[in-house]
Amino acid sequence: MEGLDLLNILEAGQQGMERAAAAARTGPVLDPAGLEYLPPLSKPPKIVCVGMNYQDHATENRMGKQAHPTFFARFTSTLVGHEQPILRPRVSDTLDYEGELAAIIGKPGRHIPVEKALGHVAGYSIFNEASIREYQSRGQQWTLGKNFDRTGAFGPDFVTADELPPGAKGLRLTTRLNGVTVQSANTDELIFDVATLISTLSEAMTLETGGVIVTGTPAGIGFFRNPKLYMKPGDVCEVEIEELGTLRNPIQDEKR
Repeated sequence: MEGLDLLNILEAGQQGMERAAAAARTGPVLDPAGLEYLPPLSKPPKIVCVGMNYQDHATENRMGKQAHPTFFARFTSTLVGHEQPILRPRVSDTLDYEGELAAIIGKPGRHIPVEKALGHVAGYSIFNEASIREYQSRGQQWTLGKNFDRTGAFGPDFVTADELPPGAKGLRLTTRLNGVTVQSANTDELIFDVATLISTLSEAMTLETGGVIVTGTPAGIGFFRNPKLYMKPGDVCEVEIEELGTLRNPIQDEKR
């Protein structure tokens, strides 16, 4: 498997997954302290995020229950790995955290029925969908505030779907800023579960192997706190999801 990344493995289908599993069982044990982590997928074909997908977050935003999922795009230039710095941009100090579950597509498809949707999921990971609130609220859509370079932390691990409950349901999600819990939820609380998100997206677009769906964040974001709580240089943000591990990122200022 040397020289292959996760996208290559997923594109090889079941054979690729079996070869990767065999390599993991027989390969050398590495010291995590000596590793530089990259995102599980550095250039996924699509990154689609979901807004207001926990009711407590919709409520703190003074919104009722959503009738349909709210989708928006992220781009690969935003991605950073575990232990890599999230950058606070030079143009704003409103860098906010959003801990989220990420679903990774293994089998492509279009017009996917809900009852078959989870068969298209290869596995799951963790995402910190850090957002620049000042820019997010400047217009009628969120694209700019969600796509500053090096603000989308992703990883550290890819956990195959068969290692988790169907749809990654029932998992505790916790976000901590400098060791203090700022978000706490359970993936059971998603308004639109993973299967529904996949089916709905596939009505409009082909879901490709290696595509990432970032499923939404719960209540507790810094923007809705009084006083507001934004991430600043020297901070450390951790997103932990039960059975998936912990994504940890220091915060740095963008270099001038």
